[in-house]
Amino acid sequence: MPHAPRAIIHVDMDAFYASVEERDDPGLVGKPVIVGGLGRRGVVSTANYQARKYGVRSAMPTSEARRRCPQAVYIHPRHERYAAISAVVFDVFAEYTPMIEGLSLDEAFLDVTGSLRLFSSVEVIGRRIKDSIRERTGLNASVGMAHNKLLAKLGSELSKPNGFLVIRPDEVRGYLDPLPIGRMWTVGKVAEEALHRVGIRTIGDLLRADAWRLNKAVGERHAAQLRALCVGEDERPVVADAPEVSIGAEWTFDVDVDDLAIAEAWMLRQCERVGARARGRDVKARTVAVKLREPPFVTHSRQAQLPVPGNATPDIYAVARRLLNVWWHQHPRPRLRLLGVTLSGFDARHGDEQQDMFAAPAAEKRSDGVQDRINERFGAGALVRAGVLKTRGRE
Repeated sequence: MPHAPRAIIHVDMDAFYASVEERDDPGLVGKPVIVGGLGRRGVVSTANYQARKYGVRSAMPTSEARRRCPQAVYIHPRHERYAAISAVVFDVFAEYTPMIEGLSLDEAFLDVTGSLRLFSSVEVIGRRIKDSIRERTGLNASVGMAHNKLLAKLGSELSKPNGFLVIRPDEVRGYLDPLPIGRMWTVGKVAEEALHRVGIRTIGDLLRADAWRLNKAVGERHAAQLRALCVGEDERPVVADAPEVSIGAEWTFDVDVDDLAIAEAWMLRQCERVGARARGRDVKARTVAVKLREPPFVTHSRQAQLPVPGNATPDIYAVARRLLNVWWHQHPRPRLRLLGVTLSGFDARHGDEQQDMFAAPAAEKRSDGVQDRINERFGAGALVRAGVLKTRGRE
């Protein structure tokens, strides 16, 4: 007996970081806004649609963005602020289904199949979600709806910005066939170039291609997968409550750091960031890893275990600082272009869990809590540890 069709929604916030900045400062509305690293080695995190008209894109070096759009307003990311707005958006999702697969702060898949008994259609749910996000945050979300993840995501992409599109089973070929083959999931640059060499440039071209040509370009296994995807088949489930894999923060320096005290101050700054995020998500980490990049691009990674799983900044910094010091003293002329710290190996926290006698002292936990509340209210960096002050003026 065939399964009833699923109802999948893909929600993607439009130019999320830049839109939050415009929301908080209405004077930015109508101007090109670019959020990203502001130094010589910075990269663009998000550009609003006014800036994209000049060819500015995410992951572009900020220096290139400045050449293309010198009149833009350039803003350093406020990750804690974006996380707070994201939490409001995900609260909206939870009102319609527990089946939420978050892909990032601003993007998620929702399986609302079980909610159709309460609402007349997937479009009704999608419209309610879109309107609720707008009412509670002042931001636009693009919403795609279909019977699988591939097509739901395509719906949000094709209708951006401020999009709303449902792709029904009998409309799949009409939407897919004209699209460049590089738009298809699993087709990277190498596969795209190989397909172009055998005359396959659109999804429709691939479906019309003979097996020999397609197998020659990408191999028999990938060819079979692509044929299924190109007719809109996708059985991937929405994976709810996917465990957090890692939480990281890093910084690329405009001028290489050759002073250990300054490097330690930057390490503390990153530990404050990841600690706050871990506490905000109510998870405890087992592993602390540091990322150390020498100029020009030689990257070293070191990691160690916390004595007990935790998320207190002093505990994280103690491990990260030790790893940094060991690496530093192993090199005759240490210099850093980039420094980062990542937490992983998470245990979900439970209110009734037994307290470990070796856990961080209550005073340290209280200081983290006070710092988190002040920074949440007044903005990231409003309250920092004294050691971080050495990084001020060096951004």
